[in-house]
Amino acid sequence: MKKVILLLAIGIISGCAFTTERIDLSYSPQLGVTPIAGASDITIALNVYDDRQDKGNKVSSKKNGFGVETAPILVNEDLLVTFRRAIETELRARGFKIGQQSLISVDANLIMFWNDFKLGIFAGDSIAQLNMSIAAKDRSGKVYYSRIITAQDSEPNIQLMTGDNAKLALDRVLASGMKQLFTDPVFFERLLEISKQGS
Repeated sequence: MKKVILLLAIGIISGCAFTTERIDLSYSPQLGVTPIAGASDITIALNVYDDRQDKGNKVSSKKNGFGVETAPILVNEDLLVTFRRAIETELRARGFKIGQQSLISVDANLIMFWNDFKLGIFAGDSIAQLNMSIAAKDRSGKVYYSRIITAQDSEPNIQLMTGDNAKLALDRVLASGMKQLFTDPVFFERLLEISKQGS
């Protein structure tokens, strides 16, 4: 029995485990979104920064059946481009305009975006984590809204520790992080408040 379990564990590997893999992340806009009253008159300067320790395109690592990292998993598109597009999509869906000539700025700092594979007896899990900070400021730099967003999501019961399974978990955690921000009514209240200060 021990030999069978060991063989099953070793079977949780990525084919071509030592080959770098590249993935394309995807973000699906939130459903059922309606424009916010007054948002169409507000332009936001959106700034996205990379505060991760490793600022490259690596978002995970393949592992063999013993849990040893074997090869990197990279994203094809710059992460800041992906994150900016996700935030911009949700702001526009609510009626806001995006542009640098604005009384309002929203700063998004990406602190962590990473997927890790966890071994189990018969299967593993792909677990992704997102950590980012959000701040809404007026033109003078006064902060009206500040929040740290931490999200975790997963693709459970996987047999292969590959880019495909990392992508599933990373797509989900990106959506989870955006949901936290864009279901926070205080965020929009502060944006409207800043706009009124400049009128």
